[in-house]
This record gives sequence, structure tokens and C-alpha cells, in this order.
Amino acid sequence: MRDRIWELITGSAQFASLDALNIIVTMAISAVCALVIYLVYRFFHKGAVYSPSFALLIVMVCAVTAFIIITIGANLVLSLGMVGALSIVRFRAAVKDPLDVGFLFWSVASGLTAGAQLHLVALMGTAFIALLYILFTLTRSGRHTYLLIVRYGADAEEPVLRSVAPLRPALKNKTLTPDATELTVEIKTRRGDVSFLEQLRRTDGVSDVTLVEYTGDYT
Repeated sequence: MRDRIWELITGSAQFASLDALNIIVTMAISAVCALVIYLVYRFFHKGAVYSPSFALLIVMVCAVTAFIIITIGANLVLSLGMVGALSIVRFRAAVKDPLDVGFLFWSVASGLTAGAQLHLVALMGTAFIALLYILFTLTRSGRHTYLLIVRYGADAEEPVLRSVAPLRPALKNKTLTPDATELTVEIKTRRGDVSFLEQLRRTDGVSDVTLVEYTGDYT
């Protein structure tokens, strides 16, 4: 009787193919992958606002996915039930930055491969994607994109346009009022050089100049 109770508690009859060492190694590999993804997101994040809760979510998704795959792989009947249960889950939180979606998929992929006991694939795949992302991030870091917003009087139209012409502006918005004009353009500079702002501010007829870093979340 005592042995039967212990068997029901531990589930040894259903998960005879699993042992504690195997589970510990698998979860440790998933934790290493999750830590790498977290550090890459933490130190190379280029979005408008860094979200600590999303960074923690990345770690949790990787670990949760790993132990779900461990469970599914040990029992065929349970795997069918779990697939049905997970199919009714709905996530309503909007992910605004496309890169955040990429990090979520990266975390899920690392958890899947670690949970399937493809430990070398999980580690090498995580390391490769991390190096690739860091390389592209560092390559782009020398060039910055900004939204330049200039408010000026109607008589200053030509001087303002001549001042921003060397920056190769791309028009985003232009608002006309009886008293003033507001011009919004996208510009690109190297190494964050914004020395042109002072010259533009001194242009006759310009009332104010605003420069905002453009991250793709323009509305």
C-alpha cells in the first residue's frame, strides 16, 4: 500500500523514462540559454523603452517551454491533452516592437530544443543567434535615425528647407496654420552628430526645434 501511494505521488509508472539527473541537466541548459537571451536583450536593446518585465518573461518562457516538452516527451496521452489545453490559451497583450516578437520566438525555440534533450543544438543555436544579433546591432550603432520637428513662420519656408536639405530629409508630416508651419522630417546622422541644431535654431523665423530619436514607433 505504501509503495502504491509513493508511485502515485511520484508518477513513476507514467514517467519511468525520466530521472532526476536528466531533468536537472535539461532545466540547467534551458536556464543557460534563457540567461544568454536575457543579457542580449538587456544590454543591446534598441527599442523606445526597455521593459524589465518583458526581459523576465523571456527567461520564464524558455524555462516553461523546456519542462512542458519534457512532460510531453515522456507520455503520449498527456501530450495530446496538453496540446489541446494550450490551444485555448489567448495572449491579448500587444507587442509593439517587432524585435520583441523575435526574442519571444528565440526563447521558445531554445526551450523546445533544450526540453527535447538536444542540448548541443540549444546551446549552439542560442550562441549563434546572440552573436548574429550583436553583430548587426553594433553595425547599425554608427548611424542614427531621428525625427526633426521644426516650427517656423510662413516667411521662413525657404531658409528652413535649405538648412535641412544637406541632411537628406524624408518628409513625415507638415502642418500649416495661419501663424506658423510645423515640419516633421526623418533624417539620418553618423555617430549621433546633432551640431546642425544650433544653426537651424538661429535661422530667422524659426521659433523652436525638436529632435526625437526614431525607433520605428512613429504614430
